[in-house]
Amino acid sequence: MVTIKKPQEIKIIKEGGRRLARVLDELSLELKPGVSADRLDTLAQSLILNYGGRPSFLHYKPDFASQSFPAGLCVSPNEIIVHGVPKKEMILKSGDIVSLDIGMEYKNFYTDMSASWPIGEVKPELLKLIKVTKTALARAILVARAGNRLGDIGYAIQSYVNSQGFMVIKDLIGHGVGYGVHEDPDVLNYGRPNTGLKLEPGMVLAIEPMVTFLNPNIKQKSDGSFVTIDNLAAAHFEHTIIITKGAAQIATKI
Repeated sequence: MVTIKKPQEIKIIKEGGRRLARVLDELSLELKPGVSADRLDTLAQSLILNYGGRPSFLHYKPDFASQSFPAGLCVSPNEIIVHGVPKKEMILKSGDIVSLDIGMEYKNFYTDMSASWPIGEVKPELLKLIKVTKTALARAILVARAGNRLGDIGYAIQSYVNSQGFMVIKDLIGHGVGYGVHEDPDVLNYGRPNTGLKLEPGMVLAIEPMVTFLNPNIKQKSDGSFVTIDNLAAAHFEHTIIITKGAAQIATKI
């Protein structure tokens, strides 16, 4: 069931999202060659607590997962698309790209966001992959307003990504958020204009394009993370947004 959040609830979601954005901004300062994913997770959990929240990914088990997630931060370098489990032996090195995906519960409401970064000296095609994925999210947010439909969001993402020579990963999607970590509706990263659920003021969505080079097919590792089938890199950007009659409001920004 798709829920409509009340104005007072949206106010809390926006405050929680602002705090979560600060957490991710501080985490990004640690992204350099030699840092371990485990250290990033420890810092993320500490920062979330300092900002008055709770790490919503920690021990969370979505319906599609076979096991609960053991950390508060998803760290997904290179071919790992999402749900990368942060481990001590996962060391970032120059030439990598990495996505950090993070969620927080604040005053019983949830927000979710992700971004990708280059580590050290990175090949130009990887920098383009990051830029295209970030722009795809921005284009999706522009059409995410009351009266438009979910298909408009998916089309905005897919049409732009394909025009730039990349592929949308179709099997991983965005979602509703707010009362829980994952809610209805599913927010696909592909679609046709003027199709799907009509957007209404008060809906809260996590839009999250995931983009790769040649082959959009994926596989799941034993630890629950998803990787590209051809082991080429992927990028991931996500914001929690609030649907209004006008332009969408981005909750997860400073």
